[in-house]
Amino acid sequence: MHLAGYAWLQESLKLAGFPLYRPARVQPVTRIEQVGETLAVPPSVAPDPEDLLGHLLFALKHEGISLSILAQALPHISLAALEKELERAPNGIYIRKACFLREAFTHEQVRQHSPVRGQFVPLFDPNLYITMSGERNSRWRVEFNGIGTLAYCAIVERTPEVVALLEYDIVGRAQAFIKGLPADMMDRAIHWAYLHETQNSFAIEKESPSEDKSRKFIQLLRQAHERIPLSEDYLVSLQNATISNPLDMAAAFRHEQNHLASGLQGAAGVTYIPPEPDLCRELMGQLMSLGNDAPMRIDPLVAAGIISFGFVFLHPFMDGNGRLSRFLIHHTLCRAGALGNGLLLPVSVAMKREERLYLETLQLFSRPAREFWDVKWIDQQQYVFKFSGDSAIYRFWDATPAVRFTLEMAKQALEVELRDEMIFLENYDTIVKKVNESYDVRGSDLANLVMMCLANNGTVSKNRRKHYIYSVQEEVFDYIEKITNAVLAEQHAAQKYAGVTDQ
Repeated sequence: MHLAGYAWLQESLKLAGFPLYRPARVQPVTRIEQVGETLAVPPSVAPDPEDLLGHLLFALKHEGISLSILAQALPHISLAALEKELERAPNGIYIRKACFLREAFTHEQVRQHSPVRGQFVPLFDPNLYITMSGERNSRWRVEFNGIGTLAYCAIVERTPEVVALLEYDIVGRAQAFIKGLPADMMDRAIHWAYLHETQNSFAIEKESPSEDKSRKFIQLLRQAHERIPLSEDYLVSLQNATISNPLDMAAAFRHEQNHLASGLQGAAGVTYIPPEPDLCRELMGQLMSLGNDAPMRIDPLVAAGIISFGFVFLHPFMDGNGRLSRFLIHHTLCRAGALGNGLLLPVSVAMKREERLYLETLQLFSRPAREFWDVKWIDQQQYVFKFSGDSAIYRFWDATPAVRFTLEMAKQALEVELRDEMIFLENYDTIVKKVNESYDVRGSDLANLVMMCLANNGTVSKNRRKHYIYSVQEEVFDYIEKITNAVLAEQHAAQKYAGVTDQ
């Protein structure tokens, strides 16, 4: 079975690229169709085995846009071959796209036998990709509508999962949810969100923040609502605020090679290597421009996923990148004006709960990128890194998994984390009120006991009873348990009924 399209280009030209999700292969079929994880191509439709331009045009027509492969393949195609095909089909959509991209990537002009006519065509099919209106090239009558530029672009496919999550309107539902709460409940919910977002963002990094660290990070989260544009100085100030060791505080984006490592010793322990410093600084300029512009032009959660994961893949600092990447989700949503009234979606709480899925999503990029680095271990933390790939793998990346994960975590933050906290607060208020109607208990003691009882499924432990034995009457413990169990049973019955009626 011969390869076709992008897969053929990758193999025949030895291009640096990630494994294709749906490689095209020539198979005994009567039409182009997806068979399992392969795009099956009839022999009669497949380009000739050695037709470089033919395979590239086939890919553009049937496989969509892979800028990473196109940026590397197009310079291999001669101007003569392009001009000959252009003369044959002067207004052909795919040859126009190929010529437009080749000029952009090589800065060599393709000669036109006659001016291109017809309507402008989008580079990315809006039915297949999430797009952002961009510059129109009148010479080829092609509109670049990617999320970014031809120097840095994130590609997001409209998969069924992504489309369903976008149609759910997570941000709109979150806004309506908060607006529907009583004012005091809203304040308590938002306070909870800030505190737990902070704790879980540090927990993902296997850290337990001190009170001072927590306070600083909460201040950062609240600062996101100020919609400060992204810049190197601003990101440096944020990095400094999240780091406690003064030796790890950055003065600028990194000027040395960074890497991530597991517990294994030597080169085998290096799990990810971001772009070298000069490329990192160039692409960070592109990412910051995108972060300042895209949130107002595409769905803010799509933009948040791109900016957050794009940041962590570039890894511009030697430390603190993970926490900042999650902060950028909130910054992007606030920049878009999507979160008012100080609202915060506790996505890090959801991410911590789904930590394995978070790691798997990161690894979809980090693992194949690692394959293009030769690492030699000298001793201790000293390595020699040699990149054998192409900058295109960092410039043009498939952000579909990152966006899907961000949307899923935002939905979970709303539907599970925030709603569970609301239920907890409502139950807490009900129990405290009923106990206060029957007994006189010190406020702080009652608050602690009720929270502990709720967290322990309606039981006040023996240790807790002993701890409060001199300030709380014995019968109060039993009464708190009785009321709590009644409230939890009522809640369970309501949820069960709701589950039945929803079906």
